[in-house]
Amino acid sequence: MSQEWNIKSRGHVCSLCKESLTDHAPVVSALKETETGYERFDCHPQCWKNTPRDWEPFSVWDGVYNAPVKEEKKEALKKEDAGSLIRRLVTLDDPAMKNVVYVLAVMLERSRIFVERDAKEQEDGTIRRVYEDRKSGDTFVILDPRIRLENLAEVQAQVVALLSGTKTLGEVAQEEQQEENAGGGEDGTGEAQASVPAAD
Repeated sequence: MSQEWNIKSRGHVCSLCKESLTDHAPVVSALKETETGYERFDCHPQCWKNTPRDWEPFSVWDGVYNAPVKEEKKEALKKEDAGSLIRRLVTLDDPAMKNVVYVLAVMLERSRIFVERDAKEQEDGTIRRVYEDRKSGDTFVILDPRIRLENLAEVQAQVVALLSGTKTLGEVAQEEQQEENAGGGEDGTGEAQASVPAAD
């Protein structure tokens, strides 16, 4: 697939029997890899267990379904936070922002807003991590760019600048492209994640 990352919203009816999911009840969620992206399934556990499949899930996990709640007005007026920023970046699907997207995902995991559900190594050696928003249930498939430790501080500064509004997406994308052209990129250690702070 050409996409660096992907987001899939949680369903509110069982993908198999089409009956409504029940608030606070167990649910099985799964991702099916297709030629154009990922297809998401949210199912009653008994439906998932009893329905035959001729395909293997890219990722599957057990969770609890939480019915959507109406956001309070005070939350709607808040400035852009890490959660809304990562959604905007995923929608843009700009490969130059892969480091920023990954750092945002890890920050949200550190803040217990995201939970990592799976990590899959691909045939080309890259790793795609499956994150789920604990509140909304939205699923994010994020490319792990294996950021070099010496480049982590710069990416964190870019994230802070985006969240504070002192830099635009275009400016950060240009910086990322310049860094990549200068030789930045993977070192294969995967150790940078340990130093990423939680989102405020």
